[in-house]
Amino acid sequence: MEFIWILFAFICGLAVKLVNLPPLIGFLAAGFILNFMQVQPSSILEHLSNLGITLMLFCIGLKLHVQDLLKREVWASTIGHMGAWTILIIGVASLLGIVGLHAFEILSLRTAALIGFALSFSSTVCIVKLLEEAGEMKTRHGQLALGILVMQDIVAVVFLVLATGKVPSIWAVLLFALIPLRPVLGKLLNKSGHGEMLPLTGLFFALGGYELFYLVGVKGDLGALIMGILLASHTKASELNKSLMNFKDLFLIGFFLSIGFSALPTWSMLGLSLILTALLVVKFVLFFYFFTSLRLRGRTSFLGALALSNYSEFGLIVVALSVQAGWISNDWLVILALAVSFSFVITSVFYRKAHSYFRRYKDIVRRYENTVPLPEDCFEQPKNMEVLVVGLGRVGRGAFDSLTSMVGNVVAGMDADQFRIKQMQNDQHNVFFGDGEDVDLWEHLDLSNVKLILLALPSADDSVNVVKQLRSGGFHGQVAAIARYHDERDYMLKAGIDNVFNFYTEAGTGFAEESLSLIR
Repeated sequence: MEFIWILFAFICGLAVKLVNLPPLIGFLAAGFILNFMQVQPSSILEHLSNLGITLMLFCIGLKLHVQDLLKREVWASTIGHMGAWTILIIGVASLLGIVGLHAFEILSLRTAALIGFALSFSSTVCIVKLLEEAGEMKTRHGQLALGILVMQDIVAVVFLVLATGKVPSIWAVLLFALIPLRPVLGKLLNKSGHGEMLPLTGLFFALGGYELFYLVGVKGDLGALIMGILLASHTKASELNKSLMNFKDLFLIGFFLSIGFSALPTWSMLGLSLILTALLVVKFVLFFYFFTSLRLRGRTSFLGALALSNYSEFGLIVVALSVQAGWISNDWLVILALAVSFSFVITSVFYRKAHSYFRRYKDIVRRYENTVPLPEDCFEQPKNMEVLVVGLGRVGRGAFDSLTSMVGNVVAGMDADQFRIKQMQNDQHNVFFGDGEDVDLWEHLDLSNVKLILLALPSADDSVNVVKQLRSGGFHGQVAAIARYHDERDYMLKAGIDNVFNFYTEAGTGFAEESLSLIR
């Protein structure tokens, strides 16, 4: 029976990918189709789903830093948005009840507040998937979205304690002992090497954290997240995350399939879920308002709000608990499952063109910016810059170091990872913080003396977007980029990039040339 899940997930995922949509939309559709065909899910699907979510939270932790959660724009916008949204839904439910919609008419103030609270959460699974595909996990708006998701997770833990009456065990205080144990965890990670033991070590930490927290009466997923945060500063954190990526993505297919198995809707339920889906526009506006009010730049506010404008799988948990307590009818579980699914589709479609939307409406967005931005959002450009390396990952960092040794400090580096930039600045490297796809950045930078820009970015689309902005801004210097596949190379050359280096094939050429020099 398990093969039929794989079959439908493959067919539906491939079908939507062929029309240039994210595969997760196909996985959602596959779940509803299988449910309609009366295929019964087994416990294996639930286990795969839970495992995927646990690994995903652990990987989020590997990319987070505690100081990010303490920033005012993270905790204040989370609390403010949840409160404002819940009040809004109470008002909308009351209004729709007055005009005669039976499903809203029978809601009490408490149940309307519960539905509003459930819909105030944003989907960790959907957002992380989109940010990873776009290579934006460590950008300013990506870190903002992740910080808010973690804060929402903390609120979820508090809610579950209050709703279920399950107070954590007295032994939960011992969890604080994990903090001084960080060096021991780091040594274990070092001993795992680089082979098959590395992903196994990651699974051990993720599931071990889950079980440890669960045993003392705390939400297990929070344990996986905390375990990842404890290892975030380790030198192998990035390598560990990459080793787990394929496992996590595979298991998360089970999560998307499971949503479709929640229930089959009636036409009235479908209509109500579409009403809730339409309110995503308001959710976007509220997030954007709080972000700009807290002095975030318009672009960061726009992209962060767009990513967070969806409904969360946790909302289904809230409603399921309410159904069990007899506070709300089972129909609302189906309605919310549909609204969550529709929100995933909408976010997946719109976020893929988020940068294009911003470029189109940037003048409108900038009207709402605070005149005094946050200090970390101010642009700082190195002096005497003639060569710029955009993206300081493994390939970009290697190019930056080699060029610096050849031509000196006229080479500058730029990256969207603030922590990477701070570390390199502490080591006296000529680098600065910036997102290559940020229109504001290129408009503020003085590129009149720059002769060459190297784009060491994670995807071909990112490089193409950057070169379009550079050319439209009047940059006439040379642009080079890296590609992983041959078809990407052709695509990037046609977009106006002067030279594309395929590091899988041409790295071998460089290795051969360097080796031959040993015997000549």
